[in-house]
Formats: sequence, structure tokens, C-alpha cells
Amino acid sequence: MSIQYRQDMPPPGGFEAVKYKRNLPFRGPSGLVILGAVTAVCAYGFYRVGMGNLERRELQREKVWSRIHLVPLLLAEGDRDAYRRQQAALEREKEIMKDVKGWEVGKSVYNGRQYRSVDSIVLV
Repeated sequence: MSIQYRQDMPPPGGFEAVKYKRNLPFRGPSGLVILGAVTAVCAYGFYRVGMGNLERRELQREKVWSRIHLVPLLLAEGDRDAYRRQQAALEREKEIMKDVKGWEVGKSVYNGRQYRSVDSIVLV
């Protein structure tokens, strides 16, 4: 028994060419472009920080000057309030001590004539 062998042969015209050349896709911008972009973003950020610092400094200056200009008004208001409280205290003292002989309303118990205000102002 004899079998006829047939050898495998290339197709007519041959096989297509083997692609051995590397075909790499574009991988993005170069390092120099990235460095330039980062530098530009940082420069813009520093610019905005500087402008923010100027704005904050101006707002701080405005707040300080507004407080300075409000001091006389606040002092006058505090003086009016202290006077009102002092008069109310004298009236209460007069009502409480009305039965005590020789009591002088408003006279200091420390036998001193020096007056010192208890109010104080703190500027921040």
C-alpha cells in the first residue's frame, strides 16, 4: 500500500511580506513642552498668589483704618453707657441707704477724690 504524499507549497504569488518594522504610536508631548507648560502654570499661580496678597493687605489696611475711625464713636458710646450705669447705681444706692443717717450718696468709701475709669479699649 502506497500513499501519495503531496508537499505543502506556498500559494501562487507567494506569502505576504512579514511586518517587522516597529509601528509605535505618538506618546505625547516632549519633555521640553511639559517643562514649559509646568513653568507657565507655576508662574500664573505665583502671579495669582501675589495679587491675592495685595488684595488681602488692602483689606487688612481698610479694616485697621475703619477701626481707628470708629474708636471715638465707641469711646463716646462707652462713656454714655458708663454714665447711665453710674446714675442708675446712685439711684439704687439712694433707695437702699435712705434709712441710714449721715450716708452721702455717691461718696467714695475709700476717702479719696481721684476718679479712675474702669473701661479699657483693646485695639487688635
